[in-house]
Amino acid sequence: MIDTALLLLRDELTSFINVHDASANVVVDNIGLLETSDGDTLVNNIVITLVNIEEESTLKNQSALKRPFLSSAIYQKPPIYLNLYVLFTCNYSGTDYRLALRRLSYVIQFVQSKNSFSVASSVTGGSIDLTQPDITELKFTLELYSLSFEQINHLWGSLGGRQVPFAMYKLRLIAITGHKVLREVPLIEEIENNAIPIS
Repeated sequence: MIDTALLLLRDELTSFINVHDASANVVVDNIGLLETSDGDTLVNNIVITLVNIEEESTLKNQSALKRPFLSSAIYQKPPIYLNLYVLFTCNYSGTDYRLALRRLSYVIQFVQSKNSFSVASSVTGGSIDLTQPDITELKFTLELYSLSFEQINHLWGSLGGRQVPFAMYKLRLIAITGHKVLREVPLIEEIENNAIPIS
């Protein structure tokens, strides 16, 4: 589900940016590999990288009971809801630094114009496997997540590279579940009271 959310984001961003700049390329990859021998594919690209995962604590205590049919109830572990911290980096250097800033502006314009995403409303979706369960119900929102200078320093230090133009967004509420049924029980339809009244 996490990979599907990022692929949906990539496809939507590519569609938006190509209207303004057809030569821009968006990839989902690890920006931490930029200064390694595997970093060639990251050069001159807009790179989407997952940098952190957080459980949404407000939705943690949900009921395990579901009623899919009129005659029975299913006990199933509730889904875990996640917030993903996603880094958009514009990896252009040297004489292309201004191009990096322009394309970063396109990323920010993209999210400002459409901050709610779903597979159902996607204009693309060619790279998304719609046969997987829950994919068609995938929905999330994006909000800009501002970092302090100290947090930026720690972020790029942990990624092992030099800072490039970037924006971080909080991708809210990805639901992940295994659909494992714990038990199925019939519904209580009536209550009998066999108590003997005291006279």
